[in-house]
Amino acid sequence: MSDLSYLQSVTIGALQGVTELFPVSSLGHSILVPAWIGGSWKDLVTQQQQSGHTPFLAFIVALHVATALALIVCFWRDWLRVVQGLLDIVRRRDLHTARSRYALLLIVATIPVGIVGLIFEKPLRTAFSTPLVAAIFLTVNGGVLAIAELLTRASEASYRRRADHERNLSTMPWSDALIIGSSQILALMPGISRSGVTISTGLLRGFSHEKATKFALMLATPVILAAGVLKMPELAGPEASGIHGQVIVGMLVAFVAAFVATKFLTRFVRTHTLWPFVVYCLIAGIASIIRFA
Repeated sequence: MSDLSYLQSVTIGALQGVTELFPVSSLGHSILVPAWIGGSWKDLVTQQQQSGHTPFLAFIVALHVATALALIVCFWRDWLRVVQGLLDIVRRRDLHTARSRYALLLIVATIPVGIVGLIFEKPLRTAFSTPLVAAIFLTVNGGVLAIAELLTRASEASYRRRADHERNLSTMPWSDALIIGSSQILALMPGISRSGVTISTGLLRGFSHEKATKFALMLATPVILAAGVLKMPELAGPEASGIHGQVIVGMLVAFVAAFVATKFLTRFVRTHTLWPFVVYCLIAGIASIIRFA
């Protein structure tokens, strides 16, 4: 990893910041883009497959930390509300305020992916982190987004339920939070987007695009941050020596890119659907399957 250039760290940082939040899979792109470019870019990915250590993956997860920090900044009012809700629970044992219930909903929704991720994250990513597999899952991701859009549009019941939920996310049933949160498990596969599957599940549970997107991004924050904190110590190992400057630059770029992407996406979904992302995932996924098959 000592040959990671600043150009590569900036490019991958920008790519991570955008694709982590857009429903197009950041992990899939971190595998596919270097593979498409080839040469030393491709070596960044293949190095982590040839040994038990994964410095490139650690670099990617360091970028995840920057992305999570950008999400916290973008939704600082919501996270302040969550902290206040947790204080309500701890100090006053009050579980009935809107903010305490919202905090508990986020916790309940995060537990499934937290447990599965701790146990299976490393073997899954080691086994499936190849360009062809990432291309297949990226195509599947496009199909998931398309199905969610088609079913949402076709279901009159979802529109009725959507009107009920539009008032406040904190009023959603516990089962909805658990189902939406559990869908993040699929994102352990390279090419499956965390935000994509959670937004899709939110749509199928009757939420509007705006509400489903906001809850998906709120859910992503603790998972991304926790994964980054756990993985970043790998950057202190000998295989990651010589890239600390590149990591810092990449994180700064990822933070800015994620901040801009979050602002854009939350405005975009107010008046648009996920179809542009469906088209992109299908085209990019099928083209990559042809390229790497």
